[in-house]
Order: sequence, then structure tokens, then C-alpha cells
Amino acid sequence: MRRVVFNQKGGVGKSSITCNLAAISAARGNRTLVVDLDPQGNSTHYLLGKPASELKDTVADMLEQTVAFKVFNRRPEEFVHATPFENLFVMPSSPELDFLERKLEAKHKIYKLREALKKLGESFDSIYIDTAPALNFYTRSALIAAQRCLIPFDCDDFSRQALYNILNEIRDLQEDHNEELVVEGIVANQFQPRASLPRQLVKELIEEGLPVLPVRLSSSVKMKESHQCRQPLIYMAPKHPLTRQFENLFSVLHGEAVELEPLGD
Repeated sequence: MRRVVFNQKGGVGKSSITCNLAAISAARGNRTLVVDLDPQGNSTHYLLGKPASELKDTVADMLEQTVAFKVFNRRPEEFVHATPFENLFVMPSSPELDFLERKLEAKHKIYKLREALKKLGESFDSIYIDTAPALNFYTRSALIAAQRCLIPFDCDDFSRQALYNILNEIRDLQEDHNEELVVEGIVANQFQPRASLPRQLVKELIEEGLPVLPVRLSSSVKMKESHQCRQPLIYMAPKHPLTRQFENLFSVLHGEAVELEPLGD
């Protein structure tokens, strides 16, 4: 399964959600790959412990060879790095993505990521794609390459307005480029269950018929500690409430029955 985590708005937890769901997948015995398409490289740094600028054989290198004249292109798996965690791998980001974007767009290479990930799908059970907070060439490539789309939602009115735009953009891409793509759901992140505004916003989205998932991810300092330690929660704090929420989210996405626990830190 190829899953993209996407929102045009920054600060909604795309990288945290991508990496923690991928880590749970790997911990359950699935050979799992994270593809980091954000030039900031947060997922890369989180899982490999090194900034993207220090790495070679990145997703930018893989895409660059599609616009360079070469007799033989390297295989996509040659750009995959093992993490310190069993079954979990990363195709790292690079600052070079910013400089490469115009070349790729000019040469109409928007389907190349899908071709590469389909090949990698022969070696991996699950592929998670992290994206930049923008609707650019790379995020469109990711949406065209993916089978499922998960939308993180920060519970405020600005995020709500951005959400409608995102759903319209995805609808256009589905019609023109990727009929296989399904909006898997909207996940409320950094949710504060005791505050009235988040509860009200989520309730209204559900009433509008939007696919809001039943799991809410709480706001917790434990996530920041996880970033600092470069360890997804399933490894750093397996019994923490936020870890259980991620596990519940993973189960819901895979059609497993879960008993949702009270939210809290």
C-alpha cells in the first residue's frame, strides 16, 4: 500500500504522523519504507538521526537521473537507507529538491515517482510518503503515486478553510491523474479534548459528511521528546497514551476493530 500524508498547511504534524505510523507498521513485522519529499527533511532526520544535507543517494538523486542523459539508470532500491529500527527504511530527502523541481516540471516527469514506488512495492509491504506544506510538483507527484491519502487537521478555523481547498485539489487530481487514490480520512492532530473549540470543529466536520477518523491524536510534550531522541514513540514510549492513539489510528486505517480509550496525556 502506498499512502501519502498531505496538507498544504504547515505545522499540522505530517512528518510525525508519517514516521510514527510507519514505525508501528515496521514493529508489526511489515517491511516499511518512508519516502521523504519535503526539502526540510524532517522525516529523514527523525529516522536516520542525520540532516538530509549530509546524505548521499537521496530521493533527489533518484529523480535527477530521470532528466539527465544516462545509458543506465540506477534502480530505486539503491536510494533506500536502512534505519536503526528493524523493518523500517527511508528514501531520504535533500535540499537539492528545491533546485531540481523546475527541471522535473519542465520535462513533465510527474509520473516518475509513481513508476519508482510501484517497483519498490515489490520489495516493501507499506510505503509512506511525507510531503512539504505546499501544493507543488512533489506533492502532486506523491498524490499521483499514492493509493491512499491521510490528511492531518489542526483544530482551528484556518485549518478548516485550508481543508476544503485540499479536498478540491485532491478531487481534481483523482479525476485527471489517479482514479485509484482514496481519501482515507482526516485525522485531528494535537487535539485538546477539554477545549470546546476542537470538539466543536470536529463535530461540525463530521456533520458535513467529511471522512473524519474516530481517533484523535492528543497534544503531548512526549512527541517533542521523541523528535529530540530521534525515536518514534513505539520505540521510545510504547505504553504512553499518545503511542496507543497512534496504534489505534494504524488499526483503524487497516480495518481492525479497536476500543478507543479516553483521550489525555
